[in-house]
Amino acid sequence: MNVPLWLWLATVGGLLALIAVDLVIVDHKPHEVTTGEAARWVIFYIGCAVLFGAGVWFFAGHDPGVQFFTGYITEYSLSVDNLFIFMVIMASFKVPAIHQHRVLLVGILLALAMRSVFIAVGAALINQFVWVFFVFGAVLVWTAISMLRGGGEEEEYHENALTRWVRKLFPVTDDYRGHKYLVKEGGRRKITPMLLVIVAIGSADLLFAVDSIPAIFGITQEAFLVFTANAFALMGLRQLYFLLGGLVTKLVYLSYGLAVILAFIGAKLVVHALHEYHVAPAWLDINNWMSLGVIVVVLTVTTVLSLAKAKRDERRAVGAQ
Repeated sequence: MNVPLWLWLATVGGLLALIAVDLVIVDHKPHEVTTGEAARWVIFYIGCAVLFGAGVWFFAGHDPGVQFFTGYITEYSLSVDNLFIFMVIMASFKVPAIHQHRVLLVGILLALAMRSVFIAVGAALINQFVWVFFVFGAVLVWTAISMLRGGGEEEEYHENALTRWVRKLFPVTDDYRGHKYLVKEGGRRKITPMLLVIVAIGSADLLFAVDSIPAIFGITQEAFLVFTANAFALMGLRQLYFLLGGLVTKLVYLSYGLAVILAFIGAKLVVHALHEYHVAPAWLDINNWMSLGVIVVVLTVTTVLSLAKAKRDERRAVGAQ
């Protein structure tokens, strides 16, 4: 794909317009987001992603279209697995329900800005060095192995280095002050927990990019598709947080499914690099449709098995009473 500058600017402008609409409609008056409201916004953002992907398919061809949808599904599914740590962070910082939407919105925007730097660097490296595919593949396979080893273990939040640094650098108020990030108290400038939790959410999501960015580069090396797939996945993640709620904890097999997907994409990256070095045989090819099929099937199976297990556990709990 040869993406002109005007298309980049128009796409970023459209994404910013969507965010502005979100701010005006949802966040103009702080409130607790209901399940119905979250469901409508999830459908809206998925619809936007589908329309964008359809546009890519129509104007650029079916290969870029399949790459966008495969990348979007992959990024969205990886993001779902990260919702639990968001819940743990919210609980750790005792974020009031009426402020949780703002925290997620600003935190994810911060993460998207930082991810954009990762994407630019990754695209530049891939264009210059074929061996980077081996590195990305190794990262994904190692992440998959780590997920399988730690599957089923509950995650506990510990403040990362950036959050600790901000807390050390600036005095923090004892309580929230509405949407304010900075206040003056006793003649001193202080930050509120609102700003601190946004840093925690944004930096935590940036850590998740260590596996998600190499994963999508295993699907497409087009920076425009990598960026837009990430943007749509992250923008819809906020409302999914409110829609799924405690359901995330019931997806007990999701981490195993994601481990399989990451290992598969890692293998695809290695095969691609071997093809570039003219080592792999011609028949050993993992095309875009195969990638999309594997990802959809694995996610469907793990979700169905997880929900079935949750129902069995509920029936056993009722029978034990």
